[in-house]
Amino acid sequence: MVNANEVAITVTAEPRETDMLEVIGTIRVPKSCDVLANRLQQQILGGAYPPGSALPTERELVAGTGLSRGSVREALRILEAQGLIETRAGRYGGSVVSRPTDALLASHINLFAKGRSVAWSALVEARQALEPMVAYLAAKNRTDEDLKALTQISERLDEAALSDVPRFLKENANWHSAIAVASHNDLLRAFMTSISDLMLEASHIENMASPDIRKLVTQAHRRILAAIEAQDTDAARRRAERDVQAYAKYLEAAVKAAGGKMK
Repeated sequence: MVNANEVAITVTAEPRETDMLEVIGTIRVPKSCDVLANRLQQQILGGAYPPGSALPTERELVAGTGLSRGSVREALRILEAQGLIETRAGRYGGSVVSRPTDALLASHINLFAKGRSVAWSALVEARQALEPMVAYLAAKNRTDEDLKALTQISERLDEAALSDVPRFLKENANWHSAIAVASHNDLLRAFMTSISDLMLEASHIENMASPDIRKLVTQAHRRILAAIEAQDTDAARRRAERDVQAYAKYLEAAVKAAGGKMK
């Protein structure tokens, strides 16, 4: 109780230092090399530096950005890892803008699949989802040059099927990649090319390339090729679908025979 001669004083506690820090939160400052890499990436993708053009030299980037030579070099290494530039050494070298390649995507997908222990069944499902449409588009969009390439690979595949299993497996992967090229869809082509290495690896399972299976594969491919040549899109899609379904059965049987199982 406060009497008439007393003054009531309200004391407000000072905020604790830890409370203030919690309000501010963690501040993450991006690395200078990341900032430069992002800016150059935006300019490249925006068309300021078209493929084949040279980026400013390291010295020019250091002078223009105020960053250290180390930060500039790290930014360029980031862009090179992204497939956006190629760095050439020597007196007339430098950084030249390039396009990301199918091989770059393939390396990332291969690493992802192995790092995540992706099951063979997932590879089969991806093929079942993609290949019929790829064959459909190949029949629709193929050129005479595409048809010639497919025919040549088919001939090599038929020849290798007789006695050369490693060559047969490699030409089989090439055949699927060539159909993806003939589709003239860059995204599908890049993805199908990316999983071709995984397909090839799966095909090395024992009993996966027996003489009977090699014969069935070459027959199926000839039927698909005939549909592509005739530009019969529906037939190409149906035959590719049957081919992938047969592949799934071959793979499952081979894995079980090897003592494993499909996940």
